[in-house]
Amino acid sequence: MYWLASRAVVVSSPRWRSVALLLRSPPCRFSSFSPSPVVLRPFGRISCFKDQKVFKRSTRTTKKLKALNNVLSEKELSNILWWQERLQNCRKPSTVQLVKRLDYSNLLGLDVNLKNGSLKVGTLNWEMLQFKSKFPREVLLCRVGDFYEAIGIDACILVEYAGLNPFGGLRSDSIPRAGCPVVNLRQTLDDLTRNGYSVCIVEEVQGPTNARSRKSRFISGHAHPGSPYVFGLVGLDHDLDFPEPMPVVGISRSARGYCLNSVLETMKTYSSEDGLTEEALVTKLRTCRYHHLFLHTSLRHNSSGTCRWGEFGEGGLLWGECTARHFEWFEGNPITDLLSKVKELYGLDDKVTFRNVTVSSENRPRPLTLGTATQIGAIPTEGIPCLLKVLLPSNCTGLPVIYVRDLILNPPAYEIASVIQAICKLMSKVTCSIPEFTCVSSAKLVKLLELREANHIEFCRIKNVADEVLHMHNNSELDEILKLLMDPTWVATGLKVDFETFINECQWASDKIGGMISLDGESEQKISSSSVVPNDFFEDMESSWKDRVKKIHIEEEFAEVERAAEALSLAITEAFLPIIARIKATTAPLGGPKGEILYAREHEAVWFKGKRFSPAVWAGTPGEEEIKNLKSAIDSKGRKVGEEWFTTVRVEDALTRYHEASAKARARVLELLRDLSSELQAKTNILVFASMLLIIAKALFSHVSEGRRRKWVFPTLAESHRCKDVEPSDGEDGMKIVGLSPYWFDVAEGSAVNNTVDMQSLVLLTGPNGGGKSSLLRSICAAALLGICGFMVPAESALIPHFDSIMLHMKSYDSPADGKSSFQVEMSEIRSIISATSHRSLVLVDEICRGTETAKGTCIAGSIVETLDKLGCLGIVSTHLHGIFDLPLKAKNIVYKAMGTVYNNGQTKPTWKLMDGICRESLAFETAKREGVLESIIQRAEELYGLVYSKEMLPRKNDAELNQFCSDTSSVIPHLQFNHTSGRDEEAQMTRSINKMEDMQKEVETAITEICQRKLIELHKKKKSPELTEINCIPIGAREQPPPSTVGASSVYVILRPDKKLYVGQTDDLDGRVRAHRSKEGMQKASFVYFTVPGKSLACQLETLLINQLPNQGFQLTNVADGKHRNFGSSLSLESVTVC
Repeated sequence: MYWLASRAVVVSSPRWRSVALLLRSPPCRFSSFSPSPVVLRPFGRISCFKDQKVFKRSTRTTKKLKALNNVLSEKELSNILWWQERLQNCRKPSTVQLVKRLDYSNLLGLDVNLKNGSLKVGTLNWEMLQFKSKFPREVLLCRVGDFYEAIGIDACILVEYAGLNPFGGLRSDSIPRAGCPVVNLRQTLDDLTRNGYSVCIVEEVQGPTNARSRKSRFISGHAHPGSPYVFGLVGLDHDLDFPEPMPVVGISRSARGYCLNSVLETMKTYSSEDGLTEEALVTKLRTCRYHHLFLHTSLRHNSSGTCRWGEFGEGGLLWGECTARHFEWFEGNPITDLLSKVKELYGLDDKVTFRNVTVSSENRPRPLTLGTATQIGAIPTEGIPCLLKVLLPSNCTGLPVIYVRDLILNPPAYEIASVIQAICKLMSKVTCSIPEFTCVSSAKLVKLLELREANHIEFCRIKNVADEVLHMHNNSELDEILKLLMDPTWVATGLKVDFETFINECQWASDKIGGMISLDGESEQKISSSSVVPNDFFEDMESSWKDRVKKIHIEEEFAEVERAAEALSLAITEAFLPIIARIKATTAPLGGPKGEILYAREHEAVWFKGKRFSPAVWAGTPGEEEIKNLKSAIDSKGRKVGEEWFTTVRVEDALTRYHEASAKARARVLELLRDLSSELQAKTNILVFASMLLIIAKALFSHVSEGRRRKWVFPTLAESHRCKDVEPSDGEDGMKIVGLSPYWFDVAEGSAVNNTVDMQSLVLLTGPNGGGKSSLLRSICAAALLGICGFMVPAESALIPHFDSIMLHMKSYDSPADGKSSFQVEMSEIRSIISATSHRSLVLVDEICRGTETAKGTCIAGSIVETLDKLGCLGIVSTHLHGIFDLPLKAKNIVYKAMGTVYNNGQTKPTWKLMDGICRESLAFETAKREGVLESIIQRAEELYGLVYSKEMLPRKNDAELNQFCSDTSSVIPHLQFNHTSGRDEEAQMTRSINKMEDMQKEVETAITEICQRKLIELHKKKKSPELTEINCIPIGAREQPPPSTVGASSVYVILRPDKKLYVGQTDDLDGRVRAHRSKEGMQKASFVYFTVPGKSLACQLETLLINQLPNQGFQLTNVADGKHRNFGSSLSLESVTVC
């Protein structure tokens, strides 16, 4: 049992039992309340009072309290504690003060002893309590005039999360009250649902009421996270944005693994996914915004027998994910009891049924693990190229993107993937025009039709959906695509629909809507007009119902409005025009009579507004009779509007008639729209199926367009029949990707190093830092994943087996919240990978066992490699632990591959090319230099390396498998110096520094000439350049300036900064640019290298080329981002170079 409140608690129970009750601690924010029947039974009745001083008041007050005393049921007590847990998270000072005034004797939290706290039967508070009892876990907003008000607990939530101020300030003698104006309701609801709260909205019954009688109220609807409030939308002329629906999620444990049950209240559907790994489950939780989380007690069944299963190894990742959010425990059947929880949460009747849309996961690959999804950008991750952004063009957003994301995270079965690929291939060959593919949210469609709130705009969209399906059916090229789209749509919706039935129902829906709704372009209902009535009046009164439905359905109402408008125009003409004519005929100096016919928008009336128009002497002149008939205008509450507003009895009668006719017409239009919703509700499944089909069609058409632009290809997708006991033969059940390029690379921005990956077994990959190992693994993972989803891949050709799982493991970080080091996290992920690996899996592990000491890490890595080899999976394990090659590994099918390097002009550089063999060179020193590590640190590291490791490595120089450079470490450190002197001559140091700058300048000139000359030769051969320009680099020293010949010439220049970094630019005013650069702090002595080219266009090309390729030559640039180029290597074929 837990605390009920901070108030005193009076219970009818033995003294010692109540003491035990009060000693219990309050619940944690993530625990649910499940009152024990054994504990509650002796209490029988629990009552809550403000505090003990109540008993000192008058007898009358005491009797009143006894009359209002509430007996809390077990269910009510659970709901109150639920709110208490959330109020504990309130941090605003104003909210904290309001919470102190709550009394948890009722669901509203009202203290009956405070001002406006009465719960007497018939009061507004009592009425709100009745509504609250129906939906106790929703914030209650009640319409009171021009405001939506909340009291008690709900007022505290509004102040905390909706940014509203409490009514009456922070007065301590009144109950908490808050609210928002009617016009701000949407914003308030958005604020509450964004913070995870559901809202119950109570509306007033509109219309006249008797004096001193309370308006009737009703629950008009609810707003939930992912499901907005739609009441009244049918009468509006604008659309409502619908967010992605948020399910209620239940997690349980079975013999097959973790189980995720998802319930969508809006769709009245549920699905169940069993056999999930912990990482896959967490991935789904991260990518799915859910409304409420329930954890089944089966998760507690471990060696500890406690709910904190994360403390005992398995489940730690899931526990960390769940504890960061609110959740509740539940028991019983994981599906039926979860559905019961959903019905309780949303206040649904027990008779409401939910449809099972679970699609069998048999023969379907495992969902992506969290590490795999983040490392390829399927889940947006900082620093990782986003896969979704390259699959679709930038103008494709919303629902198609969500579909592609879900497909990647949950790859389809081989049959569906083959169908998707066949669809994409047909789409790439289509020559006819294609529809716009109207995308309508299925949740929005279902909710609007169910609540009969679909307006004419939504009906037009539904008709567009049906018409576009029919358009595809009536076109021979598109009809074949339409038929193939049926299966992927079935998987996405869980609905199996016959094709002919589908077409017939779409035709019926299109005809039904077309026969009722006034479609775009149909303008048969003009707004009434009059020469004496302001146009704004008729526009405001009639625009809310005209051009909604076809005129034929409202002929009688339409005619009555026209007659009423004519009568109103005639009444105003006869009542006001003579007065206006009299005023105009009167010539008077300043301060004369004034008058005009105006539209009083606030009062929805057309009246006469004037002053000083009454005659001083009544002489029977024109207009006097009309002036006598005037009376002061009054509002709907009988109050005088102002001194200058006038009307007549006849005009008021005409206005009343017109308003009644217009209201009748509007009511008829709304009735027709709601009836149409009821008729279409029977076809909801067909409409949901059609809308999802078009979403998929748009996603795939967009993907094909982007894939063709990027010059991607369709892979050959083979159904894998690999057997771990059979040694793979040539090409059988292997994966071969020719010309693989990084998925984030765009052909339009340059050329990348393409690799051919021929994988028949497990590959052990070595290579230097920055050599492209990680990028290669990431690219292979993306290509394989796209292939098994049926998409195009970034390659020249590809053969991809349909893997049962694709797992990519890259760098690991520590997890302080779980008390785990980075190596612990890595081992936990490796455990999960091995447990999920089969002979049909693709496993990619980057730099295995990097987080522990070398010797034992090498042995663990070797054992893992043996295990993966024994399992018979395809994969790559990359490592810098070269000691693994000396281990007596019991592996039959391991292939050794390396990322190549070249040795040129005394420097070692990566080629980013995959090749056979082993590479023991890490390029660690070069990488550290490139990243700006102090020269002194690098030199000392080289000395230590030479002292300790060089002799150890020399015996391997003749290894037949190794390239000369990779094996001969003496060539890695040609500049090793063993200098043990304590001091250095300053002059010698300066000389060496100057020599280094001169050497650097020569290296820069050589690199510039080589890179740019090759490009110019290429352009000349393609005849894009009429003359072959020769690159002639000219240096500009620290105290020098460009010659006059550079004025007006296009130049490309490179700054050699004092910090040994480069800056590349181009200009037509070299002199001015040099001066501008040197005016900056620390750049006064910067030197330059430049060359001139014919034309600014060529200068821009060469500037971009240098920015992209100079870093590949080992130079560090300060403006790399200007190249707008990201890949794991630009194509650079160096002659006279040995590649390892």
